[in-house]
Amino acid sequence: MQPIYVTKALSVAADADGIAQSQTPLAGGNLTINGALASGGVASLTSQRQVLFTFAADETGRTFVVYGTDDQGVSISETVAGTATTAVTLLNYKTVPRISVDAATAGALTVGTNGVGAGPWIIPNWHISPVNIGFGTIVTGTVNFTVQYAMQDPSGTYPSGAAIPTPFDMTDLASKTANTAANWVAPIAAWRVKINSGTGSVTVSALQAGIAG
Repeated sequence: MQPIYVTKALSVAADADGIAQSQTPLAGGNLTINGALASGGVASLTSQRQVLFTFAADETGRTFVVYGTDDQGVSISETVAGTATTAVTLLNYKTVPRISVDAATAGALTVGTNGVGAGPWIIPNWHISPVNIGFGTIVTGTVNFTVQYAMQDPSGTYPSGAAIPTPFDMTDLASKTANTAANWVAPIAAWRVKINSGTGSVTVSALQAGIAG
């Protein structure tokens, strides 16, 4: 198979109110998308990344729904439970045009980004035997990254409905800050690269060997 190359960077630092500036909803409805990353009511991020909620009061029991798209332009959404401090999305968003809340909040809140973001899931060839995927990473600038894998098909077809795979860290490629190489020899459904911190970039090259059929 041909090598696969994936580059991930969060070139813009975290912005805790970049999507929605401080506001206190008095009833259920949509938040105002008015942060520094927003234009015309739509927040646009340089690269898909997690969305951060910061609460001034205890919002346990409140339910927020984030709507948006990812780097591929695919529409995504998820429900986020309120807490006493902060909450983050599981999915990674490139644009956020809408965030709703189910009822009035106890206090003010902001919505923005943290320093974490993952690239799209890459699906290897499941039919090759033996499984053998070589990974090499090239770092530019300052960045801390992890290559992750999942045992669920990110398309949601296996197991049925598993549209948000549970990520696991590859031990040999976890929390790295420099060029690194590793080999993976167990079957997986998908892999991706996650930025843990930093505004540098990492390029992951993956080459799968084996015999199909």
